[in-house]
Amino acid sequence: MTRIDDTFARLNAEGKKAFVAYVMAGDPDFETSLEVVRGLPQAGVDIIELGLPFTDPMADGPTIQLAGQRALEQGMTLESTLDLARRFRETDNNTPIVLMGYYNPIYSRGVETFLNDAMAAGIDGLIVVDLPPEEDDELCIPAQNAGLNFIRLATPTTDDKRLPKVLQNTSGFVYYVSITGITGAAEAQADDVGPEVARIKSQTDLPVIVGFGIKTPERAQEIASIADGAVVGSAIVSELGAGKSAVEVLAFVKSLADGAHRA
Repeated sequence: MTRIDDTFARLNAEGKKAFVAYVMAGDPDFETSLEVVRGLPQAGVDIIELGLPFTDPMADGPTIQLAGQRALEQGMTLESTLDLARRFRETDNNTPIVLMGYYNPIYSRGVETFLNDAMAAGIDGLIVVDLPPEEDDELCIPAQNAGLNFIRLATPTTDDKRLPKVLQNTSGFVYYVSITGITGAAEAQADDVGPEVARIKSQTDLPVIVGFGIKTPERAQEIASIADGAVVGSAIVSELGAGKSAVEVLAFVKSLADGAHRA
């Protein structure tokens, strides 16, 4: 049982849906980012999705691309991202952290070294968007063996033939991408998402969390009501990009979390 498994078990017992918040590590700088991440649990966040800055984030729209650039310009690396997680764990040993990014920095560090370091830093799960199931031996299986959840994305184009392959070796939860396209590009529609969530849940016992295109408390509530929870990323990152203080950003996060928890 990982912290992710424990969190969903607790939420299920409480009859609550999960709220997952994405922030880019080191955006706009290390200390502000750490302040925001440390404040997320009190703002109602059940799972933290921590972005690993990368130069070529192919699944991400302009908002998160710019956040990654800001972080990289501040000198953020894989090591400093893990250090941010370690600093968070000094005051919180319960809230799960999912590291979301791309394989290149992990490959460069070396899979075994990375997994050891990630576990030591208190990372609970990985989302590596450019490693398909056909490459499970590369990172997914070693990560599972090390005690990390490996979370896979399903999308509107994941048909019934492909879905079993996507679900194979997935753990923690399934992340359903509500739109066809990049992050922050469009708004999630419950009428479209509901049948897809039901289709996925018919083939797995894992929680299904919906992300991409959720920007308001009302939409977080609507989407969480038809899934096991909601993820918000670009809307939060936009607040940081606009120069809002950590306090202001966390107040916005709380409004989103409250929306999801009303579902």
